[in-house]
Amino acid sequence: MTEKLPADRIDPAPEPAPERATIDATFRNGSLTAIGVVVGFSLGFLSRWAGVPGDWERSDLIAVSAITLGIVLQIKALADLLAIDSLRIAKYNRSVRVFVIGLMLVACGVAAALFADLLGYGGIALKG
Repeated sequence: MTEKLPADRIDPAPEPAPERATIDATFRNGSLTAIGVVVGFSLGFLSRWAGVPGDWERSDLIAVSAITLGIVLQIKALADLLAIDSLRIAKYNRSVRVFVIGLMLVACGVAAALFADLLGYGGIALKG
């Protein structure tokens, strides 16, 4: 025969663990490294492009504007992640979103320069 336990003696299901409010510093440091490398490549691309001799066209200005704005957002995300409060998940996620938007702007600027050059509207974008 099996004995039945009274309802008050049965342990209720454990409550789910609360969501963490912070991230591990090691995880943030990896993100900082990755973002820093991408910002470096973006700045290097813009620097090389600006140093090429030749005449600028309107299509170049559109592309360089998108690239510059994207780099500004990437640097802002990098600066935000350097703050100690970026260990909070909400702040970390916001910084990553700003970085991704900046990365997309840089990619759109480079794509605009490529297409302008392919269509014959480009100035110095791909020369050099």
